[in-house]
Amino acid sequence: MTPPATDSGGGRRPRTRPRTRPGLAARLFAAQLFVVLAGALTLAVVAVSVAPGIFAGHMDRAGETDPMVRSHAEQAFDAALGIALGVAVLVAIATAAAVAAFVVRRLVTPVTQLARAADALAAGDYTTRIPEARLGPEFDRLTAAFTRMADRLARTETVRRRLMSDLAHEMRTPLTTVQAHVDGLEDGVVAPDAATWQVLRDQVDRLQRLASDLAEVSAAEEHALSLRTEPADLARIASAAVEAAAPGFAAKHVTLTVDAAGPVPVQADEVRLQQVLANLLDNALRHTPPGGSVRVRARRHDSGAVLDVSDTGDGIAAEELDAVFHRFHRVDSARTRTNGGSGLGLTIARAIVTAHGGTVTAASDGPGTGATFTVRLPDERAAVHT
Repeated sequence: MTPPATDSGGGRRPRTRPRTRPGLAARLFAAQLFVVLAGALTLAVVAVSVAPGIFAGHMDRAGETDPMVRSHAEQAFDAALGIALGVAVLVAIATAAAVAAFVVRRLVTPVTQLARAADALAAGDYTTRIPEARLGPEFDRLTAAFTRMADRLARTETVRRRLMSDLAHEMRTPLTTVQAHVDGLEDGVVAPDAATWQVLRDQVDRLQRLASDLAEVSAAEEHALSLRTEPADLARIASAAVEAAAPGFAAKHVTLTVDAAGPVPVQADEVRLQQVLANLLDNALRHTPPGGSVRVRARRHDSGAVLDVSDTGDGIAAEELDAVFHRFHRVDSARTRTNGGSGLGLTIARAIVTAHGGTVTAASDGPGTGATFTVRLPDERAAVHT
């Protein structure tokens, strides 16, 4: 409970109620009437100041010199002028009030609808929209901007819900494995040998990799990836990535080759491009069976540099070619989960390439025909600097 307000001497001060400010409709109506009243007052002052002199001039030109006649005529003119001005002011005020009521209603109704729509949007109703007001291009832009904001929030909420669902699904398997082994160790069913500790270590590593990949994806989607671009050689980067990945390919008996004969200059963050290649090579290795091959090729192109990672593995159906870059997407979910993929590697690769101002696409003739992932980076003079 909020304590009562006290003054400096310890006595209670009476609470002051917050002042209720007039609404937009009342303010617009008052503004319209104020304009009319100001105009009427100006008219009256000008008429009273100027009209008598003009009337006297007409009397002089008419040759009327009788003081009694002139006095009577001036009195009649003043009375008529006063009545006319009074009636004119009253009619003007009444007309202005009617017009102001119409205009205020016409203006305030869309604003009220906008406020209600904003409240609904804040409450989570992303389907709310503002009716077309037809108040001019300014309000049309406001309506369009509100619609775009609502659409974007709706997409964000959809992605958030899918992410939470996918994340819970991804974490369930390693956590279940860890829990089962811990329970087995407590009950004495599972022996605390090297194999058990290796399983636990693998699942913890998988959770750590998932957390790291999620952080990368979040940074990419918020355009918060830090890039330190400098002149680099894509051919040398490709060769280094192949050399680093070679032991894993050899262990699975998959041939890995690189075709990077000449320098391929790019303006890029070398560490980030190494990450892109590592993710693409990891994806190729997981989807290429023993005895298959993976080829990396770096080459120059008229519009910049191109990097191809081609494999003779599972291949990709036509409808999956873009979806493979989505978070947690798997062409073969069961097999990939067994191999420990987080489902975020290609998403991260695309985000990094996009941050460089480039594109990454997938191509395949279908399942069982292998796949090629192509990275295109802009000319080094047009590269993105972050």
